[in-house]
Amino acid sequence: MTGAPEQLDPAVAAGVCPEWRSLPGEFFTSDEIYRADIDRVWRRGWLFAGHDCEIPNAGNYFTLNLGTDPLIVIRGEDGVVRAFHNVCRHRGTLLCRETSGTARQLVCPYHQWVYGKDGKLLSCRGMHEELDSDSLGLLPVATENLCGFIFVNLDDRPVDFGTAREQLEPMLKPQGVDRAKVARAVNYTVRANWKLVWENNRECYHCNLNHPQYIKANYDHFNTDDTSPEMMARIDEKSRQSEEAWGRQGLAITHQASGMAPFPSSGQQGWFSINRTLLSDGYVSETMDGKQVAPLMGDYTDNTVGTLRLRTVPNMWCHASCDHAVSTRLLPIDKATTEVRVIWLVDEKAEEGSDYCLAELMPFWQLTSEQDWELCEAAQLGVQSIGYRPGPYSKNKEYNVERFVRWYLNELAK
Repeated sequence: MTGAPEQLDPAVAAGVCPEWRSLPGEFFTSDEIYRADIDRVWRRGWLFAGHDCEIPNAGNYFTLNLGTDPLIVIRGEDGVVRAFHNVCRHRGTLLCRETSGTARQLVCPYHQWVYGKDGKLLSCRGMHEELDSDSLGLLPVATENLCGFIFVNLDDRPVDFGTAREQLEPMLKPQGVDRAKVARAVNYTVRANWKLVWENNRECYHCNLNHPQYIKANYDHFNTDDTSPEMMARIDEKSRQSEEAWGRQGLAITHQASGMAPFPSSGQQGWFSINRTLLSDGYVSETMDGKQVAPLMGDYTDNTVGTLRLRTVPNMWCHASCDHAVSTRLLPIDKATTEVRVIWLVDEKAEEGSDYCLAELMPFWQLTSEQDWELCEAAQLGVQSIGYRPGPYSKNKEYNVERFVRWYLNELAK
């Protein structure tokens, strides 16, 4: 691939990237490809925005930015969560500047146009007689609330959400995220292209040396090329024990092999995946010592539930244990910067200090996340170099990176 990155046509580039090799550097450094990412991936797909427990009451809202598109997510008087473009219909001013808050009405700071929590224009000072107020409400964004996970889609004709709901809801419901509260949220600015952050999450080739906490709790850092018969026997026995324990709670094991569950696929509905998988011997939660550190969530009656893992490309993954859930949201800031928000959730009735403490709840995923951000930033520095060349993927350890790249190129070429 030759020529300046600014001259690279994304659709053409997608057709010449060989399989089982990393993407050319332009995909992480080109302004043109970044704009194509926003237009063809982020503005067309379903995006995780946040949790409905972040806005439990009417008028509660939070804001987020998708590139140059500011959005506001707000709960109405009717209890429904809605999303809108955070842009005044008068002259385009950013309507709400805070990251979260509570509003009786949404008032533009520029000329004081007033909108209701349902997006309707209520007042346009000095202009009522000359305007059709009914046509000047806030522009809506398609919104779905899935068991406490809020998704938005900026496309005029969004992909149907029904299949995702049908497949994900039965496994998500027992976790009780729709009956949870935010224990803590931490925002990170990661100096890396969003694809590098996602690729990092899609393999555990790097885990043994970089995630000492994670590998103690999980089996998926083992792969077909390094899983001994003895280890496979341990996994099989753990699977048998887990199937018995989970069956008593009406839960099913969905991934019991070594390695990570394959995801994503390249089909139209390949943007989501969910599975329940094993934890290592002695672990009932993804905590530093594997012990339960908060009250059971949702419908769980005992702590032997393994971990529930939800992933939606391009911007979310969630690991949920018996006592807490941790979701991670990605949003692109520019071609070399990604905003990451990590949220720890516990049961809505749990009280900090008596039922849980953050010093026990947070370290496992805080450490694992921050270890990854450092690796992603180092990768960004490398792919920017004239010395970078696409390298080969391991078919034993990086099959999900290859799957992600094929999914991404397919979306980019549409």
